[in-house]
Amino acid sequence: MGLARRFLPVSFPLPVRPARGRALRFGSSLALSLTSGLMLATTSLPPFTLVEAQARGPESLADLSAAVSDAVVNISATQTVDEKRPGNGPQLEPGTPFDDLFEEFFRRRQQRGGGGGGGAVPRPHERRSNSLGSGFVIDPAGIIITNNHVIADANEVTVIFTDGQKLKAQVLGKDAKVDVAVLKVKPEKPLKAVKFGDSEVMRVGDWVIAVGNPFGLGGTVTAGIVSARNRNIDSGPYDNYIQTDAAINKGNSGGPLFNMAGEVIGINTAILSPSGGSIGIGFATPASMVVPIVEQLQKFGETRRGWLGVRIQNVDDTIAESLNLGTARGALIAGVDDKGPAKSAGLSAGDVIVKFDGTAIKESRDLPKLVAMAAVGKDVPVVLIRQGKEITKNVKLGRLEDNEKQASLNTPDRDESALGSASQRVLGMSLSALTDEARQKFAIRDTVASGVVITDVDPESAAAEKHIQPGELVVEINQDAVKTPAEINKKLQSLKEQGKKSALLLVSNGQGEVRFVALAIP
Repeated sequence: MGLARRFLPVSFPLPVRPARGRALRFGSSLALSLTSGLMLATTSLPPFTLVEAQARGPESLADLSAAVSDAVVNISATQTVDEKRPGNGPQLEPGTPFDDLFEEFFRRRQQRGGGGGGGAVPRPHERRSNSLGSGFVIDPAGIIITNNHVIADANEVTVIFTDGQKLKAQVLGKDAKVDVAVLKVKPEKPLKAVKFGDSEVMRVGDWVIAVGNPFGLGGTVTAGIVSARNRNIDSGPYDNYIQTDAAINKGNSGGPLFNMAGEVIGINTAILSPSGGSIGIGFATPASMVVPIVEQLQKFGETRRGWLGVRIQNVDDTIAESLNLGTARGALIAGVDDKGPAKSAGLSAGDVIVKFDGTAIKESRDLPKLVAMAAVGKDVPVVLIRQGKEITKNVKLGRLEDNEKQASLNTPDRDESALGSASQRVLGMSLSALTDEARQKFAIRDTVASGVVITDVDPESAAAEKHIQPGELVVEINQDAVKTPAEINKKLQSLKEQGKKSALLLVSNGQGEVRFVALAIP
């Protein structure tokens, strides 16, 4: 907690940089004057000129750093944990006659240097855990932003300012999905504050500075550029990070990433590192995602995200060909919540959402972010591709409840004994009718009303590559329901005669959760 999160180590080649202060000109050919006087030439390149100042970068970042640093704070979060586990001496409940005796023992031990720094001594059945992170002031009255993981589960949060002032903070609200928390302190005088900027106008190559408190050293400024945008690091449902090579280290979590105008365009959140230190790959949550969440947390103390009520999956080239989409795009609806807004608006499994509220959906992960950012109760036009035709549905968005449970996708354990009923083999799968015997063997719920049971999958087949497993069911082929292996054979033969190269299968697990899988027709 309070540390920039780490990911698996990745090695990269060292960058090659031009000599500082040397103007480069790119025309029909490129020449670099080396100190030895040797001249190297490359093949022709497109005409391009870099002005000397651009090649060097900003002359100095001192004025910018001085203007914003006082608004960046250190966050100290403390958590007291009851230790109920056995071992490490007797575990005493509060109020026993031995409380004072053991507390005096631990106090004396700490005074002799056995327990670290000063401060309150935990009772023998408690443990205090401390973490350090960063944050920044957005309102002179005392509103401060940091990462949720910096202060999560903390019993006490203290904000430490650059002048040494320490103030206890109240947590107004926090959101784990975007990793943002809003704190409030009560200062005696107005605080130095910074404002959010427009992260959407930032381009790869734009200069940025990161300000924070790495390794507990105090306020530290690092500089770099925007290395990439819209990064997905699989840390949450709304990943959309700005990647930067400005050094981000332990204790930088929750600190601001500034543009050259001194505006916050991101919150430094995570790093990719083998050691915990910066290797030039850091990630910041863009301001465009943070600002609406901050407004909701300040106003309501919680998030209020839009909810569409669909389960989606990505569209690959094979699925796109099966649905006559042309190019792979959009979000394929694999399931619709019976009580959700999409159901009442007429959306159904097999539809491909290609535009939401006027914004094109390039891939499936774009949709959850757009829906979540939309206002609860808003009427939104949703453009679909259904049976090769484009249609528009208007959906009145509901509210996504944070405690909504995600259904498990795990397949129950099964034995591998053969079923009594005869089976047929197609597309690398052995198929059987849905019988009582099959339900019992593969733990298929009664709510799964129809489909063809997959009893075996060839490990070398395309079906195995698409993670189809024994015990799942084929419910539809190209959006036509199938109930017997013979119907599947007939449907595949019909598609082959039509010149189709692939078939789109709607596959269900034993719990009734479905997804679309496209398989090539041999």
